[in-house]
Amino acid sequence: MSTALIIVDIQKDYFPNGKMELSNPEGAAANAAKVLDWFRKNQKENIFHVQHVASDPAMGFFLPDTEGAEIHEAVQPLENESILIKHFANSFLQTDLESQLKEKGITKLVVVGMMTHMCIDATVRAAVDLGYETTLIEDACATRELSYQDKVVSAEQVHYAFVGALQGMYAEVTSTEAFLKQKAAIL
Repeated sequence: MSTALIIVDIQKDYFPNGKMELSNPEGAAANAAKVLDWFRKNQKENIFHVQHVASDPAMGFFLPDTEGAEIHEAVQPLENESILIKHFANSFLQTDLESQLKEKGITKLVVVGMMTHMCIDATVRAAVDLGYETTLIEDACATRELSYQDKVVSAEQVHYAFVGALQGMYAEVTSTEAFLKQKAAIL
């Protein structure tokens, strides 16, 4: 199969009591786990976990050798699954993700993870720029409230603004349920 699952930054610092808590990370991780389960049953050799490790302590989270930087147990990698360490929002930047995908003949990507407005956006856009047909499972992603000056944008608005911007030109955006139904119908 020429499709791979890319799980981006589902790490403990994004969960309650973490250093960068997101809105509903548990729900997003549960949906990502469902997609991961489908891949483990159907395309187990094409699963890539991306783990952000801060190269600058000023970032304040995902610090090296901390519990917060660990991949969350909901999507814990198995021994045979690839783990790529990244230091930037874009999962392709200064990692060997692209070379691993090319080596396996991957042409299509399914992306899940965190944060919608940062690493998911950067990774999906880079994937398309590199020629990959990309599907984004939007309810398997999470983000947080943002603000600029005196304007506050809710996490839900941030999420759907970025998902809406990616839909069409950059990705096929779908839900976990719709993705799994579509895959079940194919098999």
